Amino acid sequence: MPELPEVETVRRGLAPVMEGEVISEALVNRPDLRWPFPEGMAARLTGQRVLALRRRSKYILADLSGGETLLIHLGMSGRMLVSGDPLGRFVHDHPAPEKHDHVVLNMGSGARITFNDPRRFGAMDLMETGAEAGHKLLSGLGPEPLGNTFDGPYLAERLAGRRTPIKAALLDQRVVAGLGNIYVCEALFRGGIHPARLCKRIGRARIEALVPIIRQVLEEAIAAGGSSLKDFRQADGELGYFQHNFDVYGREGLPCRTPDCGAVVARIVQSGRSSFYCPQCQR
Repeated sequence: MPELPEVETVRRGLAPVMEGEVISEALVNRPDLRWPFPEGMAARLTGQRVLALRRRSKYILADLSGGETLLIHLGMSGRMLVSGDPLGRFVHDHPAPEKHDHVVLNMGSGARITFNDPRRFGAMDLMETGAEAGHKLLSGLGPEPLGNTFDGPYLAERLAGRRTPIKAALLDQRVVAGLGNIYVCEALFRGGIHPARLCKRIGRARIEALVPIIRQVLEEAIAAGGSSLKDFRQADGELGYFQHNFDVYGREGLPCRTPDCGAVVARIVQSGRSSFYCPQCQR
């Protein structure tokens, strides 16, 4: 599933062709994805100007001129691809319709945004603009890891005394929003912390030091266009490239990249998810 850097990369790719533009026609080709689409979604989107594109955790939010906000979740295999941009930022011609093109937004500029989702684990919804904090998918989310409210003291206080493995704690969306398996593995490697170590057994200074590390990993991933492992594509159809910079994720049995370490990357399963780490560098 796309994590924060992949979703932010898509948002940034969509912004030039959506913000300030009118949705001249919205086509909804099925009644649902993971959940049913809101009633009359095509009619409610058609004719609306996109005022702003935002991101909350792993969701894209499009604020519309009519006072509603479109929520978009990519799910496991969802892609939002742009074609036909008249300003030349996206040179792709409109492709022939595909089987899994579930929602198509034709913009007044001539650009087209196609939501393609073969596995149909994605979602779209409409809500009143400004009411997202009460939405069932957004309520209870913790602070954004790239935002000002996510800092060392906050993280140390949230994790103090918890008998939870640090990996699980950082994946808890109530603690911090948007982190996923890949980037937590990478951040813990850089922080030198074993993914199974209990939060209560990690000193406050080490936990606080994780905050700038998490920010750095996410920012590097965004700059690289995210990570393409299976289905992820940027809005222009290109792959992300951060997977080439992984230190531990997916590298089980390969040498640790820390100079003179000598160990190999190991893998354990935590709550059904693979955790990759260096047994020498991470304690």
